[in-house]
Amino acid sequence: MDIKKNLDSVALRADFPILARKVHGNPLAYLDNAASTQKPQTVIEALAEFYRTHYANIHRGVHTLSEEATVAYEEARDKVAAFIHAPDRCGVIFTRNATEAINLVAYAWGRANVGPGDRVVVTEMEHHSNLVPWQMLAREVGAELAYVSVTDEGRLDLESLDRLLDGGSVKLVAFAHVSNVLGTVNPVREIVARAHAAGALALVDAAQSVPHMPVDVASLDCDFIVFSGHKMCGPSGIGVLYGRPELLDAMPPFLTGGGMIRRVGRSEARWADLPGKFEAGTPAIAEAVGLGAAVDYLRGVGMEVIWAHEQELVTYALERLEESPGVRVIGPPAGERCGLVSFTVASIHPHDVAQVLDWEGVAIRAGFHCAQPLHERLGLKATARASFYLYNTREEVDRLVEGIQKAQGLFK
Repeated sequence: MDIKKNLDSVALRADFPILARKVHGNPLAYLDNAASTQKPQTVIEALAEFYRTHYANIHRGVHTLSEEATVAYEEARDKVAAFIHAPDRCGVIFTRNATEAINLVAYAWGRANVGPGDRVVVTEMEHHSNLVPWQMLAREVGAELAYVSVTDEGRLDLESLDRLLDGGSVKLVAFAHVSNVLGTVNPVREIVARAHAAGALALVDAAQSVPHMPVDVASLDCDFIVFSGHKMCGPSGIGVLYGRPELLDAMPPFLTGGGMIRRVGRSEARWADLPGKFEAGTPAIAEAVGLGAAVDYLRGVGMEVIWAHEQELVTYALERLEESPGVRVIGPPAGERCGLVSFTVASIHPHDVAQVLDWEGVAIRAGFHCAQPLHERLGLKATARASFYLYNTREEVDRLVEGIQKAQGLFK
């Protein structure tokens, strides 16, 4: 694919007002997209227009503004369902973020289905959001939390998964589609098939995949999948859980109160149908509308084109970093990773590298990236991470490398 004919990242930058900023007198090179992405003008305007002309609470009002707001909110759900090829829109639950979505499953499904002696399987490369809820569940109900190991090259050891599936009553396998540290793209369909063959369900943390590549939940065959709006050009405060409707129907609600009920008496209540059952209280209405606008924007660019552009950028970044003395790249080679690179620089702490880069106007992340067990497994105290998106350019990769070289000169 000729990327230049399909995605002009320089032209796209004009869609993102914040990218015109200067930081310490330098043009902003925003390379922290795995943490959160910037917002195009269309998303900003969709939020502002909703607040200016349509805002009201939803579902319960019969006046015009409430009906308009309800339509906008539910249209956003339809857009998200189509974006991930969900077979049933009622399985799309709006949450605050991917973290809340995982907690919803851990509380509502986990506490009803996991008990003493059962096993929940995660991996050593998980974000804390896909570890801590399962730690708490296992501790509460007396279950075992087991880990699929990670190889030195940054791949999952699927033989260890097979051993864990054979060695106990596994109820759930929860894993990342893409590692937010290693960039590794995991074989989702294969892992899901192995989990199902062992009688377990599968939850996929897609926070680092849905924003960057085409994702088809029906094809993946997973039981639950989660992601966040703020990582895909949308607002913060809105995320998504997609679950098989038959599973969601059988689960008790996570939060209770207004909006998620059909009838309330003095001593009992009956829950609303999906998806309302899991959306208690006034939801993030405007944020959902903004997420719908972000979906429109990404579909307009094309997810295949975005993925191809990021693959070109990460391949170039790996080449530049690997030819830089003292720089160690973490994770698998190009072709097996998404558009992010974690690395260390000899004798310089990652936070110092990030600080020098900030002086140059280059924004990256440094630390554990909410994946402390993975860093411990790899024997690393911290890493620096550059992560790319549709608006990043090769010139920004060059600035990243030049900034690292400046840090090496300062700390020599």
